[in-house]
Amino acid sequence: MSAACRKQAVEPSSEELSITRQCELLSMSRSSYYYRPKPVSDHDLELMRLIDEQYLKQPTWGSRSMRNFLRGLGYKINRKKVRRLMRIMGICAVYPKPRTSLPHPGHKVYPYLLKGVSIDRANQVWSSDITYIPMRKGFMYLCAVIDWHSRKVLSWRLSNTMDADFCVDAAAEAIDRYGPPEIFNTDQGVQFTSADFTGLLKGHGIRISMDGKGRCLDNIFVERLWWTLKYHYVYLRDFEDGVQLRKGLAGWFDFYNRERPHQSLDGKTPNEAYFNVSGPISWVREPMKPVRSMEQRGVTACSPCAAKLPKCLSLSRASSLRSCKHP
Repeated sequence: MSAACRKQAVEPSSEELSITRQCELLSMSRSSYYYRPKPVSDHDLELMRLIDEQYLKQPTWGSRSMRNFLRGLGYKINRKKVRRLMRIMGICAVYPKPRTSLPHPGHKVYPYLLKGVSIDRANQVWSSDITYIPMRKGFMYLCAVIDWHSRKVLSWRLSNTMDADFCVDAAAEAIDRYGPPEIFNTDQGVQFTSADFTGLLKGHGIRISMDGKGRCLDNIFVERLWWTLKYHYVYLRDFEDGVQLRKGLAGWFDFYNRERPHQSLDGKTPNEAYFNVSGPISWVREPMKPVRSMEQRGVTACSPCAAKLPKCLSLSRASSLRSCKHP
């Protein structure tokens, strides 16, 4: 169980167990429970934005190259700090390298299924990824689900943490609205190898495909979406907070799907390609459907973690435990 999961499992109002005792049962120190991360400074946010812009241009750059780039702009910064900021942003250099960083040991990694496959219809292949989105006073993480054939953005979610919840929610919404695809492709991040995410896909009979290590081109359509979104919209704005960002992204994704033609689609928009029609179509924005519960999706809520916790503890919103309530 992750540290975040353990922290969220503690019930401060429990009358049966003290916080100290709950921390002991969860193999966590009390100081870890009370720890609250410091907010990112304005200076670091400025550096992270520059790193993000340069990373889209040079995804093979690691912390050393980024340090040299920032020093060239006049910033006094060492490699250790650049590495820390890149870790917060969830990015690293893309290149073949020894397997020094493996997925979560309890998570299965699936093979890449799309080599040589001809993509010729909607809902044949979907893919998903996470990217960093800067704001004036902070940042958020964006997860989107895209249809490979049409480039249509099927669903998206924002989160201020890198847990699996918002990725599962985005995938669940896309499946609820458009039906399951034949293949779902992701990278090997812990969010996508988690039991919640893979369980959702397997519960709908979807074949799971995962990018090879250090191969950004395996998920090229999502990478192109991030570049377009950031350079044509995000970097031209100065979002005040998450509310403003969410509203802005909703409008941009609606424009992207309905009005932005793609040369690779013979001038069609993603909606026209997805629904296989020619010319502009009358499009009524679909209402947001409520995300179904874990039980409705056919995903086990507690699995291995339930046996490790006393029955008086109830868990809510964790990366691998979503809405478990122990009787």
